[in-house]
Amino acid sequence: MSAGVDILTTATDRPPALDDTALFGHPRGLGLLFLTEMWERFSYYGMRAILILYLVQALHWNTARAANLYGTYTMLVFLTPLIGGYLADRFIGTRRSLVIGGLIIASGHFCLAVPSMTMFYVGLTLIIIGTGFFKPNVSTMVGQIYADGDSRRDAGFTIFYIGINTGAFLGGLVCGYLADQTRFGDRGWHWGFGAAGVGMLLGLSVYVAFRDKYLPGIGVRATKQIPDVAAPIVSTDRKALVHGIIGAMAGVAFSVLLGGFDVLGAFVAATIGASLTVTILGSHGEERKRVIAIFIVAFFVVVFWACYEQAGSSMNLFAANNTNLQVGSFHIPAAWSQNVDPAVIVLFAPVFAWIWVKLAKIGREPSTAVKMVIGLALLGFGFVFMVIGGGRADTGVLVSPLWLVAAFTFHTWGELCLSPVGLSYVTKVAPMRFASLLMGVWFLANSAANKIAGTIAELTPTPGQAPATHASGFLGMLQHVATTNHGFYTIFLIMALSASVLMIFFVPLLKRLTQSVST
Repeated sequence: MSAGVDILTTATDRPPALDDTALFGHPRGLGLLFLTEMWERFSYYGMRAILILYLVQALHWNTARAANLYGTYTMLVFLTPLIGGYLADRFIGTRRSLVIGGLIIASGHFCLAVPSMTMFYVGLTLIIIGTGFFKPNVSTMVGQIYADGDSRRDAGFTIFYIGINTGAFLGGLVCGYLADQTRFGDRGWHWGFGAAGVGMLLGLSVYVAFRDKYLPGIGVRATKQIPDVAAPIVSTDRKALVHGIIGAMAGVAFSVLLGGFDVLGAFVAATIGASLTVTILGSHGEERKRVIAIFIVAFFVVVFWACYEQAGSSMNLFAANNTNLQVGSFHIPAAWSQNVDPAVIVLFAPVFAWIWVKLAKIGREPSTAVKMVIGLALLGFGFVFMVIGGGRADTGVLVSPLWLVAAFTFHTWGELCLSPVGLSYVTKVAPMRFASLLMGVWFLANSAANKIAGTIAELTPTPGQAPATHASGFLGMLQHVATTNHGFYTIFLIMALSASVLMIFFVPLLKRLTQSVST
């Protein structure tokens, strides 16, 4: 049985609803996906804002153990979209996959609302699975709204990004407030987790109610195979399966050679190996060059998010342990530190979108790769504030929250240069047959980065706790630097700025690999 694909509208087969300009010059379907993703991100970031604080303050785990679980959880949340993207491409369709994922995610949050360790782990597992079905497909559908060559695509993804971060801001605000122990005690944690589930159901309800009106044909699985005209040779499902198995086996073997066998490491290695072989061996000519370009960009994305994702772990703990959160009689919930990023994005995303459009009109808009170089540099400069603020905290005083605000602001400006244009980059560069799968690869980079971020966050200096022990290897080397907040955040300053400089040298190569499409 031949696999179906999503109905992808072309210049000659586009429902009128996809060509309206009622939403600030964009189709109203973008607004629907904006709202759907907003509520899904409400649930994810609302829960994420309180997760490590719950582990440390309610369950009384030490920082290393809490950071390890946090890193593993966020890694898997970004890993399963690779599998969900493939299933959507080949069997389910993005529309159906999104609904399935949303229901599973909501179930997971409601499990977390139950004060039981068994339900806690069940809830995390359900959120991981549900995100795999939901996340890559909503982003792919944004790309499918626009016809090939539509100059509004980057701006559209930036608007979509405002929805993501509006949800993140509201989620952190509501869940962080409910979970603040100074107000509601231990029961507040579970109220916060439950509120995240309500947000997911709201988003799903809005999508189901209006998808046929504003997103006709988008995400609907066709009954017949629609060939990719850019691909002279189309891989069959059987070939793709063989390629995937070979890649998975090679990935596991490489993992064992590096550090022995463990189930989670083997699974991650198998997924990475399978994604590489399915997409590279299943493509040819210009297609293959574009796939290679995506994997090169993914490497730098790993570095970016490994630094950036300190927000929910080490920087969240810095807010709780080293920051003066008392303003008069009001105690600021530590989780509200997570609201700076989304607030800055909501304020500045329209500014960045306007800048890209204006530069495009005069022929001076930087390529996606150059935007990413700028994003990595801004991220690095943000850690300058953490290095200075951390140095003051090392003297034993509670520092102003403005050090965190300044750092998060620069990090977010960097994110605006990298993340929304990166999503757009994948939808433009990826061969149509691998659209959702390669969107999953984008999230695979996030997955690896989140695990790296959590592993390094185990070294977070914590008052009253002995530092984590990593006697050998790369982490053992970092441990000697991370004995103070000043030293710990210097690690990320160097990582981000070094990656920015290195990527400059890859810009010409990326342009050659993607010369058949506009990036």
